[in-house]
Amino acid sequence: MLNAITNLERFGRLVAFALRAVPTSATAFPRFGQWLRPFYSVVVGGLPLAVVTGLALGVVIWMHTRDVLARTGTGAVEYLPTFLAAAVLLELAPVGAGLIVAARTGASLGAELASMRVTEQIDALELLGVSPLRRLVGPRIVACVFAVPVLHVLIAATALGSGFIAEQVTGSTTYLKYDTAAVRELLLQDVVPAGLKTLVFGLVVGVTGCFIGLNAREGSEGVGRAATDSVVACVLLVLAVDVLLVGLIKAGQQFL
Repeated sequence: MLNAITNLERFGRLVAFALRAVPTSATAFPRFGQWLRPFYSVVVGGLPLAVVTGLALGVVIWMHTRDVLARTGTGAVEYLPTFLAAAVLLELAPVGAGLIVAARTGASLGAELASMRVTEQIDALELLGVSPLRRLVGPRIVACVFAVPVLHVLIAATALGSGFIAEQVTGSTTYLKYDTAAVRELLLQDVVPAGLKTLVFGLVVGVTGCFIGLNAREGSEGVGRAATDSVVACVLLVLAVDVLLVGLIKAGQQFL
């Protein structure tokens, strides 16, 4: 019971922090020099994971579903590119990008800001009248918000490309047929909202990682705990927000 109350209180402080940090991050956008470096770090750091994730998704989905669809004997295997594109574009690529940034950048944000907290660098900024939210938090949130969509596009393109290569090796299709089948049943009103989820994932990771890092204590042990807690919290929140956003998207589409 005590742990539940503690976690609820911490979540409330996270929400209060987000209400201050998000407007600050909006003012950080014009200052390109402050957020381009962390943006580059997030994208380049997540690049290998995104490529491997995309390759694995395309090949594994194709391997799991082609034989099953072929056994139906109804020509359903022709819809394999459509199934692959829907699974990747609507859910797997956005969530994969969000989890990559949550795991890698979440830990980095927590450890970096925690180290600055325990070495009193943040206290020094406050003493000089410099806002840590404006100098440290805002640029990192902007970097995460823009980095996750980039990784999402990379994962989706790699997954669809690897699926086509797998089909080309063992099947009998052309790029034109594959491309036509992949987009046959997909609409912009399905794909665009799914892609826009990644902006929210980046916001969640940036805010959560910065919050945990700024509230670190207990010296070097606190830095390690902040990195671990940041990864766990970012991953859980990305998954929870995904469920919430999918529900909102589906509810909104019913009224259109």
